[in-house]
Amino acid sequence: MPADLRVRFLHPTGAIGPGKIALLEAIDRTGSISAAARSLDMTFRRAWFLVETMNTAFREPVIRTSIGGREGGGAGLTALGQEVVARYRQTQDEARKAAEPHLRWLDEVLKEDAAGSKPPAG
Repeated sequence: MPADLRVRFLHPTGAIGPGKIALLEAIDRTGSISAAARSLDMTFRRAWFLVETMNTAFREPVIRTSIGGREGGGAGLTALGQEVVARYRQTQDEARKAAEPHLRWLDEVLKEDAAGSKPPAG
């Protein structure tokens, strides 16, 4: 496995990193917090906590929810939530491109593990 780069946005009100972005994308894909949690092998309680954390960290919610009933309820990203994901992915792509020569160098100087791949950096 080659060296890779993880991006995390840090702010005094909270952080947005790979896990929260994956949850946002899963909610967008599934239309449900519980289905998103299952798809990420995460408990519903953990997913709900992350949703609440993100919704309170931003000036407006990034995830909208609707209460169940005949239609079954659901969840989805607000326009801000979609923009958070898009900007995170854009930043991640740009950071990888900038770091690519350094990651390549790191691959060359790290030992390979028994399976023939490099151990994770960090």
